[in-house]
Amino acid sequence: MAEDPGGFDPVIDELAGLQRAGRAVVLVHGGGPEIDRALLRQGVPTTRVAGLRVTDAATLEVTEAVLCATLNKRLVRALTRAGSRVAGVSGQDGATLVATKIQAPDGRELGFVGTVIATDPALLFALLEAGFLPVVSPLALSSGATHAYNVNADAAASAIADALDASALVMLTGVPRLLRDPADPSSSIHRLSLQDAVAFVDGPACRDGMRPKLNAAITFVSARTGSAYICATKPGGIAAALDGDATVVANYC
Repeated sequence: MAEDPGGFDPVIDELAGLQRAGRAVVLVHGGGPEIDRALLRQGVPTTRVAGLRVTDAATLEVTEAVLCATLNKRLVRALTRAGSRVAGVSGQDGATLVATKIQAPDGRELGFVGTVIATDPALLFALLEAGFLPVVSPLALSSGATHAYNVNADAAASAIADALDASALVMLTGVPRLLRDPADPSSSIHRLSLQDAVAFVDGPACRDGMRPKLNAAITFVSARTGSAYICATKPGGIAAALDGDATVVANYC
């Protein structure tokens, strides 16, 4: 699961309940708005290219502090209050996520922004087997472990779910489902085959904010028989999504 922790309160109790019921749950979180506010407070300018944050050394330092400390530990505390056994880590710990540098679609430099090229789930498996709910911030190691890369939280969640051989990838957002027509709320999409998802993600109806989530769903589903769910952040939203109240992406035969 991936979501901005600032809006995560409605499902904290549900996550804790899933863990108490014996489900293996891993939470992967983002934090773009909180990073923006921290950069503003510290006077570090924010630049975006094609919707991607340009991450220079100063921006990376703030991003790492916000994601790995402030937001990650806020979620750890909230889940602990809700009765979970929780361990907060980043994708750098145990080389869980290793990334390489990417550029903007137009070739412009983005700095320390990466895409995941390798995943080692050993640390997360150990935490799950010990009864912990891992909370993971989407920072990855460079291949030489010389610095961190900021990676998209949905992409990080997809890579982790794949490495753990998860049965489901649930991505929480501000809307109940994808829309075939962004201007028409009644055009919500209930199910997409892998082939239809690939076609839809490159079309004009897939807005920028949804494209990373659908790409993450495509990546996860293409490698397995599990399904990906894009759904609203709300009380009971995860159970509702798994029951079909979501845009479900599945590798149909």
